[in-house]
Order: sequence, then C-alpha cells, then structure tokens
Amino acid sequence: MRFKFWGVRGSIPTPGPKTVKYGGNTTCIEIKTSANDLLILDAGTGIHALAQTLLHKNPVVAHILITHTHWDHIQGLPFFLPLFGPNNQVHVYGGLDPVTQQGIERALNVQLQYSYFPISETQLKARIHYHTLKPGQTIQIGGANVTPTVLSHPVLNFGYRVEDSDGSSLFFTGDYEMPINPYQPDDQDYASNQQFIEEKHQEVLAAMHAVDALIVDSSYTDVEYEKKIGWGHGTYGTALALARQAKAKKLFFTHHEPTRSDDELETIFQTVLSDLDAPDFAVHLAKEGDEYGLG
Repeated sequence: MRFKFWGVRGSIPTPGPKTVKYGGNTTCIEIKTSANDLLILDAGTGIHALAQTLLHKNPVVAHILITHTHWDHIQGLPFFLPLFGPNNQVHVYGGLDPVTQQGIERALNVQLQYSYFPISETQLKARIHYHTLKPGQTIQIGGANVTPTVLSHPVLNFGYRVEDSDGSSLFFTGDYEMPINPYQPDDQDYASNQQFIEEKHQEVLAAMHAVDALIVDSSYTDVEYEKKIGWGHGTYGTALALARQAKAKKLFFTHHEPTRSDDELETIFQTVLSDLDAPDFAVHLAKEGDEYGLG
C-alpha cells in the first residue's frame, strides 16, 4: 500500500508564500492498494490537484471515505473531475448523521444546490454510489478492508483503519480531540463518565493498534490547546501519546493550524523532536506531495 498527502491544512485553505513548502490545501490523502485500488481519505481542497492526475485514465473507479462533513473535509468534492466523466464510478462513504438522519449523500447534495454551485447533481455524468457505514463494521473495498471508528469531534466523525491484502495498514483520525471529563472528581457523575471515556479510549487504541502509519489531527501545541478546549482538535502531545500506546510504526502530524507558517511548523516540529525520549516509532510532519510506501 502507498499513500500520498494532497492536503494537510485544517479549517480553511491557506494559499500564499508562507505555506508553499508544506501546502495550503485542506485535508485529502490518496491511497493506492497493492491491487491498485484507489481510496481517498476526505475531500478537502487537495482533492482537486489529485483529480488532475486522473484525467488520462478512463474509466476511473474511486472510493472516497469521508471522515465527517465539516467544510474543510468536503469542500473539494464538487471539483473532483472524475464526477463529470460518463464512464467513471465514484463511491462515497461516510456515516449516518444522528441529527439529520441523513447518510453521506448530503455532502454532495448540499454543495450542489443552485445557490452555492453552478452545476446541479443531475448534470454529473459519472455513476455515483453512496455508502452509509456503521461504526466498527468492516467493509471490503477491492483488496483492502476498511473499518470506521467513531472519534470525538463536534459532529459525527469516523477514524478509518485501512488494511491492505499485502499486510500493510494505516489509521487516519480525521479531526480528533481526546475527550475530557466535564465533571469534577467529587461530582456523582464523574466516575461513570470517566469509565465511559476510558473504555472508549481503549476502543480507539484497538482500532489503531500496530498500524504501519498513524495519521493524526495535531492542530495545536499543548499551550495553545488550553484556550481551544472543545473545538474538536488534537495536539502534538496527544498524537505522540496515541502512537506510543497504540504501538504504531510511523506517526504523521497533520491538520496543520491555518495561521501556522512553514517556518512556524518546522520550529514546533523540531521542539517536539528534541523533547522526545527515543520513541519506538518514526515521526513525520505531513507535507503536500509527500508519498510513502508501507509493507
């Protein structure tokens, strides 16, 4: 299995001279399995550049796994050019929204309303298939097994474990904030809530266990996080803790804070590395265009 970063920013695209090196597009990761299946994790603005590499292929069969439907993870979907090819098949996967009771089809339906986009969904030429996934239920996509796990965020958010037939594996969190107990220790609800949090944490670690690549929302430093609790995002510190506890082989920091310049990213990354005590895993800063092989 191979994977490539096409978008590594969080919240909003950040084009400009200060983000040229690591990239300013929002979340999108391309996966090519050993059987040459095309899987795409999230459809942020990075998916537009990915689409350009598929123009010479006919037909295209693409499987887009949406972690959640916040704009920065779906805003590139209408610009995924294979949607306009009559011989192409595009499969879109995601969860059932507990508030609207709608499946992942809403991600494209909403964006292609006439008020927001010049082309309607009926004008798309590709065959589009929507798949509503259930937490913990593994599905097979070509030569890969994909398992969604619900992760803490202010909307339904799936983390995805992808296991290739060649034995390689990765886990991508989408956006993920480690849950915090809102009760004080002397509150009667503290113990039961803490038990739920700990049980959920073990479930998450089991989903990530021993993956070759763990790709984690690492938006903030620990100091920054103190002012952004409840915003739904993780820190470099929590990402390191997850990788260590899950026994991952490689860790990738992603979903870079949109105000962060390339220089600031590198400064923080070097500080993180200097504070590490000989980790058992490699640590990387996600960068647009970087490609990695697993297995």
